Amino acid sequence: MRFIPTKVHGILDYVVGIALIAAPWVFGFAAVGGAAVVIPVVLGIGLIVYSLFTNYEWGPFGFIPMPVHLMFDIAASVFLALSPWIFGFAGEALNVWLPHVVVGAAVVVVVLFSQPQPQPQPAAVRGRAVRA
Repeated sequence: MRFIPTKVHGILDYVVGIALIAAPWVFGFAAVGGAAVVIPVVLGIGLIVYSLFTNYEWGPFGFIPMPVHLMFDIAASVFLALSPWIFGFAGEALNVWLPHVVVGAAVVVVVLFSQPQPQPQPAAVRGRAVRA
């Protein structure tokens, strides 16, 4: 059952993007450097950029179809969750690798429950007068 509307998914996209960018400092692993820091920052920036170009309520330049956006989300999230083992920082302190795994897994769950298309808006909501 896909119960998360694209309007909510879009808000989550920008919140998670900002959180990923801030994660190394929020979770205290910025000093580790390398892939542990670069990956969430780059993925956060990427998430914000492709969200801006997604065809949903929060995408001002909307030309990426929502199903494609969801595939980007899955690919980036799985990559994020596996990155501690791919790049060899899984042996670091818990605060270094666990945020990668938790956020990656959480986004996969959000995608699985997100609607693949924006819901049609009534004419009045789209800014047009409704005629009787």
